[in-house]
Amino acid sequence: MMDLLLIENAHLRMRVNPQGGGLQALFSLACGQPVLWEGGDSALFPMLPLANRVAGNRFRFKGRERVLPQSPVDERFFLHGDGWQSRWEVASLTGTECLLTLRRQHACGFDYRAELRYQLRENLLRAELTLTHLGQESMLYGLGFHPWFCFDAHSRLQFSASGYWPEGEHHLPLAWQGDIPPENDFSMPRHGGDRWLNVGYSGWHGVAMIERDVMNITIRAQTPWLMLFRMSGKSFLCLEPQSHPVNAHNMAGQPGLVALGPGESSHFAMEIAVESARRNC
Repeated sequence: MMDLLLIENAHLRMRVNPQGGGLQALFSLACGQPVLWEGGDSALFPMLPLANRVAGNRFRFKGRERVLPQSPVDERFFLHGDGWQSRWEVASLTGTECLLTLRRQHACGFDYRAELRYQLRENLLRAELTLTHLGQESMLYGLGFHPWFCFDAHSRLQFSASGYWPEGEHHLPLAWQGDIPPENDFSMPRHGGDRWLNVGYSGWHGVAMIERDVMNITIRAQTPWLMLFRMSGKSFLCLEPQSHPVNAHNMAGQPGLVALGPGESSHFAMEIAVESARRNC
């Protein structure tokens, strides 16, 4: 904990941990309350070189079966990749931003260098991830971010989507459905109940909003895929923008995944804006 990077401006304060490349905290100075939930190992972490889970922990690419690495935190899956389990190097640090770098290589074909930038712009956090493939043969990549937002009984969530994948065995998606049931529909602001929910949405418009007693939070990312995760009895809500749906590696056309050749790069960004609500802060 001694090497956390403390970065703040007049609106926000964040603590960045090079171990895992994530945020330990994002705090609203104006409201005097945390934006992100601090009850876990990380309040926000990057997902690379893939997001979430891949069925069987393997997929086919370029005529070959690719067996993914074992994860130190999940016995079945290379869960969320290895970026959040790795030690990042601090390339630069200023009063309002930091740049972290990571170099990783695996037998399945992942061979990459990643750059991760966290920047405070007034009341907004911008997180940017750039991955460059360094292998001699092309490989499939996916990116994303996994923030844990504070979310209590008085909070409400709103976003639009065109369909979703219900959760199946081992947290993998079932068949896509175009009709979102009312209990999983957040097109109008609502709490959604104190219950387990772990589903992926398609056709997301790239904007989601959380309304809390003292602050309104807006999440933006240029992707149609959004993962929602919550647990009964816990005061958090995860909204995870990602460049591809869960298990895209084994879907027809491998949607959202990017095949990178030597020296080619992929980029993904997310913004979290925090504004006061009802003049309470």
